[in-house]
Amino acid sequence: MTRIRSARPARALPAPAGRRRMPPLVLLLPAGAAALLALLPLGYLGVRAMEHGWAHAWEIATEARTLELLGNSLRLAAVVVAASLVLGVSLAWLTVRTDLPGRGVWAVLATLPLAVPSYVAAFTWISAVPSLAGFTGAAITLTCACFPYVFLPVAAALRGVDPAQEEAARSLGAGPVRTFVKVTAPQLRPAAAGGSILVALYVLSDFGSVSITRYDTFTRAIHSSYQASFDRTPAAVLGCVLVTLTVLLVLAENRTRGRAGHSRTGRGSARPPVRLRLGALTAPALAWCAGVAAVTVAFPLATLGYWLTIGTSADRDPQRLLDAASATLLLAAAGAAVTTLLALPVGVLSARHRGRAARLLEQSVWAGHAVPGITVGLALVFFSVRYAYPLYQELPLLIAAYAVLFLPVAVASARAAVLQAPPVLEEVARSLGRSPLRVLREITVPLAAPGIGAGAALTFVVIMKELPATLLLRPTGTDTLATRLWTETGAGAFAGAAPYAAAIVLLAAVPSYLLGRRS
Repeated sequence: MTRIRSARPARALPAPAGRRRMPPLVLLLPAGAAALLALLPLGYLGVRAMEHGWAHAWEIATEARTLELLGNSLRLAAVVVAASLVLGVSLAWLTVRTDLPGRGVWAVLATLPLAVPSYVAAFTWISAVPSLAGFTGAAITLTCACFPYVFLPVAAALRGVDPAQEEAARSLGAGPVRTFVKVTAPQLRPAAAGGSILVALYVLSDFGSVSITRYDTFTRAIHSSYQASFDRTPAAVLGCVLVTLTVLLVLAENRTRGRAGHSRTGRGSARPPVRLRLGALTAPALAWCAGVAAVTVAFPLATLGYWLTIGTSADRDPQRLLDAASATLLLAAAGAAVTTLLALPVGVLSARHRGRAARLLEQSVWAGHAVPGITVGLALVFFSVRYAYPLYQELPLLIAAYAVLFLPVAVASARAAVLQAPPVLEEVARSLGRSPLRVLREITVPLAAPGIGAGAALTFVVIMKELPATLLLRPTGTDTLATRLWTETGAGAFAGAAPYAAAIVLLAAVPSYLLGRRS
C-alpha cells in the first residue's frame, strides 16, 4: 500500500555563489546621492575651467607659472616622501624587530604627531626659526606631520611577517643587512608604498603648512587666485591640474604594486620573530628615536608652551577662544553626523553586495579623497554662487564640503563594521518578512554600531583640524580654531596664535588617544 506523505512548504534554496540579488532601493538611493555629492566638485571644476574654451584653459595650464607650481609641488612631495620612508621604516624596525629598550614608549611617540596638524607644526617652526620660511620649512613641517602614515602600516606589516624566511636566509650565511634588503624589504613594499602614496597626497593637498611657511604650491596659488581676481577660471584650471596630478600618482602607485604575493603558504600560524639584539648599536638607536621624538613632538609642544608663557593679556581673548572652540566642536559634530549617515548605505552596499552598481558607487565616493580641500571649497563656492546662492557661506554648504572630503574615512569604517556582522541574521529577518529598511534599522546598524561609531569619531577628529575648505565656506562671522590660528599667524601675532594652536592639539589628542586605546 502506497504511503502518502503530507505536503510541506518548499524551502528556498540558497542562491548560487555567483548570483547576487539586486540591492534594495533603500540603500541605492541614498548611496547614489552620496556619490553625486562626491563627484560634484570634479564635474563642476571641469565645466568651470572650460567656460572660456579649451584654448584658454590650455594656455593657463601650460604657462610658466603653472609649470613652476608643478615643479614646486612635485619636489616638495618627493622630499617629504623620502624623509618619511626613512623615519617610518627605521622606527618601525626598531620598535617591532629589535630589543630596543622602551619599545612601546617609542612607538607611541612615533604616532603622536598625528594629533598635531601640519599648520600647527609650521606655526611652531616658523615662530621659532623664521629663516626656515620657504621650501626647507615646508619640507620639515610636512615630514614631521606625515611620517606616521608610513610608520603605522610598516609596523603592522612587520608584526605579520613570518620570520621563517629571514631565519632561512641567516642560516645560509646572509647577514642582518642583506637579509633585510633581500627578504624582509620586499614583503614590506606594499605597506611602504601605501603609506608613501598617503604622504604624497597629503603634501599635494596641504594648504596650511605651505601658507604659513610661504612656499608656493598649487593649493596656495589656488587660494591666492581666488582672492585676487573676479575671474575664477584660473583657479579652476589650477584645481583641475592638481586633481589630475593626484590621480596620476594613485594610478602609478597601483601599477608599481606588481602581482607578486606576500602571504604565507605554509600551515599553521606564524611564529613571533626573535628580536634582533642591538648590542653596541643600542645607544645610537636610542639617540635616533629620541631625536625624532624631540623634533616631531617635544619641539612643537615646547614652542607652544613658550608662546603661551610670554603672551600678555592683550594676546589672549578668552571669549574669542571659547567661541572658536565651541564653533569647532559644533561644526565637527554636525559634519561627522552627516558624513556618517551618507556613508552608511555605501558601506552596507560594498559589504553585502558585490555587483557593478555597488562597486561603482563606492569608487565614486572615494573620488573625494583625490580632491584637496581648497579645490572642494572652490568648487562648492562656484556651485552655490551659480545655482544655489542662498547656500553661499551658510552652514549646509560647509557640511557638504566636509562630507565630500571625508566620506572615504566613514565609508571604510562602516564597511569594515558591516563585514564583521554575521549576514545570516539579516537573511533570517528577511525570510520572516521584514522590509530592507527594517532589517537595516533593527539588525545591521545595531550589530555594526561600534565600528560605525569609531568611524564617526575619526571623522570628527579630521573635520576638527580641516582648514582650507573652512576658510572658503564658513558662515560669515564664524571662526574655528584653525581659521583663528591662520589669521593670527598671517598677521605675525605668534603669541596670539598660540592658544588656538594649543586648543587644537588638545582637542584632537583626546579622541585620537581613545581611538588608539580601542584599536
